Amino acid sequence: MDEAEAVLERLGRIEALERAGAGRPALLTELRALLGEAEAWSRCEGGDGGERAVERLRSALDTHSDRDAVAPMPVARAP
Repeated sequence: MDEAEAVLERLGRIEALERAGAGRPALLTELRALLGEAEAWSRCEGGDGGERAVERLRSALDTHSDRDAVAPMPVARAP
């Protein structure tokens, strides 16, 4: 359950940053970290639902990423 807890904690940090009016670079950094944690959670839990959620998050980040503001974070892929 450590992976699930990491995802929930990251979501809490993202919400706190949004409430504080954090800039886009800070939010994108947290969202990229969330992607890695969500992938780890999905690998542990298994199932198509988790994999689809990770793919939607990845797609949203790719679509809305400000590549000049934040360097891309490498993403670990499941074997």
